[in-house]
Amino acid sequence: MLVVPLEQLPLWGPSTGEQLSPKPVLTRPATLRILITVKAAPNPSARYGETVCVGALGLDAPWTGWIRLYPVHFRELADDSKFRKYDIVRLDALPARQDQRRESWKPIVDTITTERHLANWQPRRTLLDPLIEDSMCQLNKQTRDDPRARSIALIRVADISGLQVKRRDGWSPEDRRKIAGYLNQLDLLEPSQRSPLKAPRFTGTYRYRCADRQCRGHQQTLWDWEFVALQCRLAQLTDAETTDRLRHKFLTQLCAADRDVAFYVGNQAARPQSFSIGGVYAPKRPTERYRLRVNR
Repeated sequence: MLVVPLEQLPLWGPSTGEQLSPKPVLTRPATLRILITVKAAPNPSARYGETVCVGALGLDAPWTGWIRLYPVHFRELADDSKFRKYDIVRLDALPARQDQRRESWKPIVDTITTERHLANWQPRRTLLDPLIEDSMCQLNKQTRDDPRARSIALIRVADISGLQVKRRDGWSPEDRRKIAGYLNQLDLLEPSQRSPLKAPRFTGTYRYRCADRQCRGHQQTLWDWEFVALQCRLAQLTDAETTDRLRHKFLTQLCAADRDVAFYVGNQAARPQSFSIGGVYAPKRPTERYRLRVNR
């Protein structure tokens, strides 16, 4: 079992109103040791073909706390550099210069090595439970007041009113331009053909209330790699069948009443007030105080 030094936990915990630390400025890469918590669905990139935004928890001082890695062109990583959710990973990275969010780092992808995988929920909970916050409402207020406020959090869910699974019409015009730009800039001497990223068939949106007593509800899009990967595995099913399977996995199973549900949330650099869900934190062994209520 991974043991966490107790003196480190306050460094990882939610903000309590103290002065926010500034974004680090480094001239040389730092070595990060992190726990992968989010692999967002891939998006088109004119340079890489596709990129993935990764959320993680820094484990070693001085780089403890939430970390965002971008861009990660995951499909092009060597096999020994590919990682899973809840892997402990080491890599070199620099603070992202063009991103004001202090959690954002630019990874040096060829330095990624996987240390090990946390297969059981108990060591995951030891690390992550102290970070769970009650109020998405407060996080929204902080970013409205200051766009440089925290951009990543793990938010406790009090109740869920639904998961809307909606058919999408392919990529946006901007994304199609990125794909075309990528295909046009491919080296003609490249021995292998790279296929463009295919748009997922469906988007998912949770409607829920956080554990803030004053919460009137939130509606946030789910950008989880696993949500898109499941769609790919269900490619032979009809839209109605696929919708049922997605709702069963991400609502009936992950948000069951016997789970302590929280959402990994993060915002956009261009729109810091806009948060979406990068993944679902759903360990079993619930506590009575936070039993989830789900309106079927």
